[in-house]
Amino acid sequence: MTTPLIPHRRLSRRLLLPLLFLAPLAMASEAYDLTFQGDASFGGPHGGQAVQAALVDAASGEVLETMSGTVSADADPAFSFVFPGALSTSGSYEVHYWIDSNFGGGSEGRCDPKGTDHQWRVALDASGEAVTHVESHAPGAQSDVCATFE
Repeated sequence: MTTPLIPHRRLSRRLLLPLLFLAPLAMASEAYDLTFQGDASFGGPHGGQAVQAALVDAASGEVLETMSGTVSADADPAFSFVFPGALSTSGSYEVHYWIDSNFGGGSEGRCDPKGTDHQWRVALDASGEAVTHVESHAPGAQSDVCATFE
């Protein structure tokens, strides 16, 4: 005697149907890594100085994650931060970062005005895959970002 397959088909449909609705949501929420680096040009002027970076939602201004490290005087990259799973294709992002250079004064460990500490804002494109963004030292392209780190 054979067992009818109809109950199994119904069960399969019941299990499959919710999966069909969840699949687009899973694909839409994929996350990608961001690697943000400063090339060797940072080493001469900033070697040994602290650097902080923040991943920012460009639309809302919300700080998503911050990281800190030290600028290497002789490595390339001079600094590197990895933000795992931080980007999605539906987002718009910026990285704000500053180096605690204290040129002509300033406070150790505190983001001082851009003439004293160097600070930048970089727009990123979320391309649907992992992003590695490399910056060169550009003192003339600074932006005020201290509010990001308060």
